[in-house]
Amino acid sequence: MSGAPDHGPGAGPGSGQADLAGPGGPGSRTPLFRRADPRLGEFAVVPLDPHADAALLHRWVTDPKAAFWLMQDADEKDVAEEYERIAAHPHHDAFLGLHRGRPAFLVERYDPAHVELAGLYDPLPGDVGMHFLTAPGDTPLHGFTRAVITTVMAMLFDDPEARRVVVEPDVRNTAVHALNEAVGFEPVATIAKPEKDALLSVCTRDRFAAAVRGAAT
Repeated sequence: MSGAPDHGPGAGPGSGQADLAGPGGPGSRTPLFRRADPRLGEFAVVPLDPHADAALLHRWVTDPKAAFWLMQDADEKDVAEEYERIAAHPHHDAFLGLHRGRPAFLVERYDPAHVELAGLYDPLPGDVGMHFLTAPGDTPLHGFTRAVITTVMAMLFDDPEARRVVVEPDVRNTAVHALNEAVGFEPVATIAKPEKDALLSVCTRDRFAAAVRGAAT
């Protein structure tokens, strides 16, 4: 198990995703951020409950398609403890993403000057780090992963203090490199982390806005 996950693509909503709209479930939680996608409808980001959501997250992070998340051998207790640790961290937090009211993706936000990249790059004021993971599913939905990362980026830049999003995907994760480029990320350098060689990439607010405009034309 690793506390330094990598974000990666997955299938659209399907059997790997539970409908948890009951009392206390993700679908009943007050959204922290909403985005209406022109093609795929409403996306929302809600608080994550490390214990109530542990079984759901365990299915997601141990799915073979989530290999770059680095939790393939985790059990449900490991997952609960990892997200409890993140919830208690002053520079790291996690959220659950919904698509049309159903759990569909996982988001982590962190301060890269203190978490993941501390001492490995020169941080700038307004830098924010990000990981995301889409739920596994049997029925891929065209454009779903692009819509998820767009939602995550929009949420991060909804904070007026955020100037630049920083990511550090595994250098072997070529699918995510292409996805990152599509929403405005630029590679900066390859850096050696304890758990992987990572492609440090950054995206400014202006580059993300330009990518969104380009996708709409």
